[in-house]
Amino acid sequence: MADSKQKDGRSVLLVDDDRFLLDIYSLKFRERGFNITAEADSTKALGLLREDFNPDIILLDIIMPTLDGFDFMEAIKKEKLAKKTTLIVLSNQGQDEDLKKAMDLGAVGYIIKASAIPSEVLEKTIELAAKK
Repeated sequence: MADSKQKDGRSVLLVDDDRFLLDIYSLKFRERGFNITAEADSTKALGLLREDFNPDIILLDIIMPTLDGFDFMEAIKKEKLAKKTTLIVLSNQGQDEDLKKAMDLGAVGYIIKASAIPSEVLEKTIELAAKK
C-alpha cells in the first residue's frame, strides 16, 4: 500500500461551481502530488482547453450555471480538445440516463459526490485514470 501514497505529478482540471468543494478536492489532490487547476466557471475551463491546456484528468460537475457538464463534454468532443485526457464526472446527479449520457460523451467514470468523501474521490479518480 505504500505505493498509493507516492507523489503523482499528473495534472487535473477540476471544474465545479461549488468553491468549497473545489478547495477541499484541490487540497486532497495536491497532498498526493497532483498539479491542480481548479475552475468554478465551466466556460472559463473550456477556454483553458481551447488554449491548448491538456490536463491528464478532468473532473467535472454536471449542474453548473453557465455551461453544464454535458454541454462541456459535447464541446470537448466536437472541438477535439483534450484528446488524451481522462474525463470523469463528479456530480450529485446519479440517474441512469445521466450516467449513460456521460459515458457516451467520453467519460470513463462517474463519481457521486454525496456518496464519497474527498479521499474516496481521490482514490476512485486514480483507479479510473489507470483503466484508460
